[in-house]
Amino acid sequence: MLLEKCLGSLLLLVVGIFTHALGAFVGINIGTDVSNLPPASDIVAILKAHQITHVRLYDTDSHMLKALSDSGIEVIVGVTNQQVLGIGESASAAAAWINKNVAAYLPSTNITSIAVGSEVLTSIPNAAPVLVSAMNYLHKALVAANLNFQVKVSTPQSMDIIPRPFPPSTATFNSSWNSTIYQLLQFLKNTNSYYMLNAYPYYGYTKGDGIFPIDYALFRPLPSVKQIVDPNTLFHYSSMFDAMVDAAYYSIDAFNFSGIPIVVTETGWPWLGGASEPDATAENAETYIDNLIQRVLNNSGPPSQPSIPINTYIYELFNEDKRPGPVSEKNWGVFFANETAVYPLSFSTSDQITENSSVVFCVVKSGADSDALRDGLNWACGPGQANCSAIQSGQPCYNPDTLENHASFAYNDYYQKKRSVGGTCDFSGTAMTTTKDPSYGSCKFSGSSNSGTSGGLTPAVALGPATNPIDGSSSSIPQVPKLQHLISATFFALLLL
Repeated sequence: MLLEKCLGSLLLLVVGIFTHALGAFVGINIGTDVSNLPPASDIVAILKAHQITHVRLYDTDSHMLKALSDSGIEVIVGVTNQQVLGIGESASAAAAWINKNVAAYLPSTNITSIAVGSEVLTSIPNAAPVLVSAMNYLHKALVAANLNFQVKVSTPQSMDIIPRPFPPSTATFNSSWNSTIYQLLQFLKNTNSYYMLNAYPYYGYTKGDGIFPIDYALFRPLPSVKQIVDPNTLFHYSSMFDAMVDAAYYSIDAFNFSGIPIVVTETGWPWLGGASEPDATAENAETYIDNLIQRVLNNSGPPSQPSIPINTYIYELFNEDKRPGPVSEKNWGVFFANETAVYPLSFSTSDQITENSSVVFCVVKSGADSDALRDGLNWACGPGQANCSAIQSGQPCYNPDTLENHASFAYNDYYQKKRSVGGTCDFSGTAMTTTKDPSYGSCKFSGSSNSGTSGGLTPAVALGPATNPIDGSSSSIPQVPKLQHLISATFFALLLL
């Protein structure tokens, strides 16, 4: 048992070293419950323009897989929940699925993983008895096609199967799933695959009844009196995201498994919600995604596994307006179906993708008093002579329908028109200037380099590791000699055990 633990720890360390050498990545999910989904070729053009290097599909749509051909983009394809039962009961069905949906597209389409179902244990529990069988059958079909070293098999699970995720050190999987989870972890261990986790701090916060501050969910710094600390390990958690990932690591460890890395296959924040969803705002969504990207690309892991980067897929590329449920369920996308960005994204603190240092915008200060904002908005659209037509119902800047959004638009329009003759960006202390373009989607703020156009893409955002975060060099071919040394060192370490 000790030798197995040592080997497992070494494997996890090696995975961490290799991942660090290659660079952590942020990918994106592509859902299709969209009324006017762009053609597959346009979707791939968006991915390339924004340097997105990893995508997850929920199915095996032939148009998307063909469009991704020769793009170099790494692709997770999905076995739908409806297909899990059939594949889990038939090895021949699994082999046919692999031949049709994987082998037929390789190597030109860079398929690297198969996600078997989506949150099967909580969404279709009747399929749980055959979930691991489906994974095994698919893996055996990959082995038969000599594709098992290129394509991994796993299954995304939600945080709901971890009933008490905090403190992370005492987190365990729901015991009613013990048999299935043990088999799942044994499969991932045996096939050198990884655990797929869907982690949503948005739900952790909104369903937490105020236990945790929203800054903790949005990766914002916490004051010393509000630090989140695991009382057993004394690890400090700067974000709910890290705590969720660590809760999954500790839950895996409770089964005496190690060496299984975690990849977050879904996370995000809705930018628009209904009356009962006050935290689903464009500002919160932008903050979460910006901070998530910076967090993941710093190449570190959670407190319990600091050397294992948290490769992550954003949920999601487009708003899925056809999804049932509350307003927020339809508004997780970073793009509208017309291919414009919902809100500007930033790759890092020094790389604002829509920043134009020659232009200064006037926007609402975070936490500004609502009464003062209302007065400021009324003044800007009245005596201030700002053009407020775009924030009227049905116009491009009406949504999100918030006082903060409407006031920012009006403040900025006034400021751009009047600053040359002494107009200021103050509005009784509720406004501030910024060089970050607040435009989003088809809503263009005065002063934006795109304000005279409609539609079109915002400048590119690097959601994948285009450069080495350590020295800024290319992260592809120049890394090979380094990896060769790491591989040699790894085999030497194994020989010493």
